Amino acid sequence: MKYHINYLFSFLSIIVFLILWHLFSIIINIPYFPSPIAVIKAILEIALVGDVDKYTLAQHIYVSVERVLLGFFIAIITAIPLGLIIGIKPLIKDALTPIIEPIRFIPPIAWIPLAIVLLVGITRYIFVIWVGAFFPILLNTIAGIKRTSNILIQMAKSFGSSRNQIIYKIIIPSSLPEIMTGLRVGLGVGWMCIVAAEMIGGEPIGLGRLIIKYAELLRLDVVIAGMIVIGIVGMLMNYIMLAIEKRLFKWRPEITIT
Repeated sequence: MKYHINYLFSFLSIIVFLILWHLFSIIINIPYFPSPIAVIKAILEIALVGDVDKYTLAQHIYVSVERVLLGFFIAIITAIPLGLIIGIKPLIKDALTPIIEPIRFIPPIAWIPLAIVLLVGITRYIFVIWVGAFFPILLNTIAGIKRTSNILIQMAKSFGSSRNQIIYKIIIPSSLPEIMTGLRVGLGVGWMCIVAAEMIGGEPIGLGRLIIKYAELLRLDVVIAGMIVIGIVGMLMNYIMLAIEKRLFKWRPEITIT
């Protein structure tokens, strides 16, 4: 019953939002600003007929998701091992911190000129997405290791556990929830970088490129449609990550206040 009420409130909030949006588009009467009905028609148009280059919405989504997942996968295989090493070995942390700390404050968009000059094709997209996803995964991996209970480590030592056993049996498993959080955040940041990444590419396909093409044509209905699709796809990917997290960490109770 509780879930039915939650779904009802979610549905009603969407309806109220669409009504307010429609009223706003009528009252302000700004040229080119679309109503929700126009945006829905634009989504159906791109989905069924295709855009000016005959690419359908499904093709745009597939290409964008593929690019993001490639960059995200590379971020995983580079950030997690490096985070484990930095978290476990203080000397390496001290050596790499002066390099990593300044770099992580550089926004992914600032790397675009470098990607344009040095990279070609899909590697441009992957690089920008990798930059966006890398640091959230890295920092959460390090944080997860640092939050490992010292009591567990001392107990393992008292039972004669070796250093490798402590690392693989205690430190890494206890840091997995934080690593998973880093993966969720990293995937979200990487997905948000897709528009900027696809702006720099010459290929006419991808959700970011779809938005740019129709912005040049002053078709804000398609622009907003593309933005909504980006948001929905990002939300679905986040839900998938949450489902994986809940399945992996069933032992972690959820805190609720009623």
